[in-house]
Amino acid sequence: MEDLSLNLNALPDEILIFILKKLDHVEVLYSLTGVNKRRTTIAHDSIFTSHLTLYFSDKCIKPLPDPILDRFCSQILPEIHPKIEWLNLEPTSMECILCATNYLYLYGLGFYGVSIEQAIFLTGRLFHFNYINSESVRSK
Repeated sequence: MEDLSLNLNALPDEILIFILKKLDHVEVLYSLTGVNKRRTTIAHDSIFTSHLTLYFSDKCIKPLPDPILDRFCSQILPEIHPKIEWLNLEPTSMECILCATNYLYLYGLGFYGVSIEQAIFLTGRLFHFNYINSESVRSK
């Protein structure tokens, strides 16, 4: 395994990104963020951060395991939030993810495994929260 790590370090960024694009973006972010400066920079590239699907699916939608979700909500999402344009979410982790940071450049949300009523409720709550939050910032 050490030899593989040394070989990955020897690869130019372009080739490493080409290889990593074949993997799930959540796994790239989770595995490379915080390893070292170069790998964090690569993982935080917009290729891996602009459109995130924060659930696993194999014929059915499954939430991210708690340790992965916790790290995304406490560390990874706050670090990459300016680059996130689209989020695909499932119901059990939706609130944690949406409250983890302000998604200033988010223009799309995909809700999966959610009823229409839940989606309307959640988006209304999200936009109401962002409106109140932006009003309090303006008044300061």
